[in-house]
Amino acid sequence: MAFSHFGTSFLRKKKIEIIDAIITSGIKELEATSFVSPKAIPQLRDASDLMSKMPKLPSVIYAALVPNLRGAENAIQSGVDQLVVVISATEAHNQANVRRSIKESLSDLDAIFALSRQKKVPVIGAIGVALGCPYQGDVPDQDYAMLIEEYISRGSKRIILADTAGMSTPRRVEKAVQKVLHSYPDIEFIFHFHNNRGKAMANLVAAINAGATTFDTALGGIGGCPNLPQAAGNLPTEDVVYLLDDMGIDTGIDLISLVRAARFLEEMLGYTLPGQVMKSGPRFKADRNSCLFH
Repeated sequence: MAFSHFGTSFLRKKKIEIIDAIITSGIKELEATSFVSPKAIPQLRDASDLMSKMPKLPSVIYAALVPNLRGAENAIQSGVDQLVVVISATEAHNQANVRRSIKESLSDLDAIFALSRQKKVPVIGAIGVALGCPYQGDVPDQDYAMLIEEYISRGSKRIILADTAGMSTPRRVEKAVQKVLHSYPDIEFIFHFHNNRGKAMANLVAAINAGATTFDTALGGIGGCPNLPQAAGNLPTEDVVYLLDDMGIDTGIDLISLVRAARFLEEMLGYTLPGQVMKSGPRFKADRNSCLFH
């Protein structure tokens, strides 16, 4: 099913159906949309309308990604529960991603955080290409640490470190996780791994072994980076839940429901998604059979 053949109301309805399916699996926090320029990503031009139609549940937190003050204002006005403000760790990627220098992106932070305090909408500070940049290569620790400090100084209690280009490896991830957990013990770090080079799941295990507890994933492994040609998707949520379940880590998420949601998403999008557990199913035959229907 190609979405390009349908109107905005149809697309919004389908997005809400997917979000309902995700919530049914037990997920309590999700980034529902992004308030970015519709010229840059036309698929997200319905962000405000989508948020207004979202099912309101007291146990579910809806976050939205914003690249600047205007995005934050629109997101808060639309009723989001949480903002995710993203700045890249390198000048080249920040220019490619939001057409601004890091200094220009930082110039919005005071106003964004003031608005968040006024409206009681918390801000998660996200750092893109923190673990490797496609334009620069290695990213020195002090470059992403500078952004961590900027976010913390304004009130962020949660920070995302993103391997946006999928350039990191378990050794590098372990080092970064240990460093930030030791340096900022009062901050909750969320780790976001892309699979461009096939190392995302290995990086997640390395992060867990180094003490990380919170991860940002995507149903079916969708996603990528609009300025990276042939970029692979994010870690599939259902693949991560499958792994954590087998490691004895309780996620509170129902894998069968999640696999159904991923297969539903694939059917709606009309192309094969990179998730693997949605194809092969859970460990036990009865569970695999129950995933066939939604």
